[in-house]
Amino acid sequence: METLFPAGLMWFRRDLRVEDNAALSLALRRCRQVHCVFIFDTSILDTLPRRDRRVEFIRESACELDRSLRELAGDAAAGLIIRHGVASSEIPALARELGVQAVFTNGDYEPSALARDAAVLTALAAARIEFHTAKDQVIFEGRELLAQAGTPYTVFTPYKKAWLARLDGPDLASRPVAPNAGRLAPRPQALRRPVPELEAIGFEATNLSELKIACGATGARTLLDDFLRRIDQYGEARDFPAVKGPSYLSVHLRFGTISVRELVARAHALAQEGSRGATTWLGELVWRDFYFQVLANFPHVAGEGAGGASFKPAYDAIAWEEGPEADALFAAWCEGRTGYPLVD
Repeated sequence: METLFPAGLMWFRRDLRVEDNAALSLALRRCRQVHCVFIFDTSILDTLPRRDRRVEFIRESACELDRSLRELAGDAAAGLIIRHGVASSEIPALARELGVQAVFTNGDYEPSALARDAAVLTALAAARIEFHTAKDQVIFEGRELLAQAGTPYTVFTPYKKAWLARLDGPDLASRPVAPNAGRLAPRPQALRRPVPELEAIGFEATNLSELKIACGATGARTLLDDFLRRIDQYGEARDFPAVKGPSYLSVHLRFGTISVRELVARAHALAQEGSRGATTWLGELVWRDFYFQVLANFPHVAGEGAGGASFKPAYDAIAWEEGPEADALFAAWCEGRTGYPLVD
């Protein structure tokens, strides 16, 4: 029987939703009371431009997450504790302040995230606080799928075949949260602060609303419902920029405002019913897992300079243009000044 901790801390990151959240579900099962936190991590934010749509998207999604937690708990005192600082320091400090016995979060697979989590694990262990991660960003992670030789896949087609053959009900089952929602803890009085405005964390508003980019779990749900009505045409429509073809869910998958398990389950069911568009989209969701396992098993692909290398060694021999003209062309591409309207 699993240990039931008196109190735990749920650390939200790229999983800004309540529904079908693996780590939140685990925390609510394992703890009598669960506090929830989101960190505006300055180790990431300090590297970004002051007007950044990603930050505004995260901020708006965090606001909705805060409301959803309070509604789920049925308690206005519940919701998100917000911190603005270096996450690797803030999480251990908050865990000690709240007196929790365990911290729960969903796995993050980029090298910088793994280094951050290792630092958090070390600090929590020193305080005798457990650290638990759950699989939520992907269907299969790390070395869950291996070739017959026991090595990670390096070619997509055999990976996809193995992925589809391995897929079963438990992989796609929703991780329930509502049954234990009564364990969501009220925030201590001193920590009952709203999600800060952009200006309070050093950023400026962007044109996110003008572009009608839907934020949060509600925005993701609206986009999914719309896409499912036209998914049968996806295989052809995705190739024409003037046509409303894509799902527009990429940013929601990136920041976890919708569950990849739900998307795969929907696509898989429709593909089995004969939808060619759903089959194409499912293949792209498999691609997403493939790249995550490449990152996990070949972390050098994320490096820069001397520390990084191409996934396929032959590509390290590519000679890149250098010098002022190359720098000017790259700047033009970054700033949307190539002269090609589709690109810009």
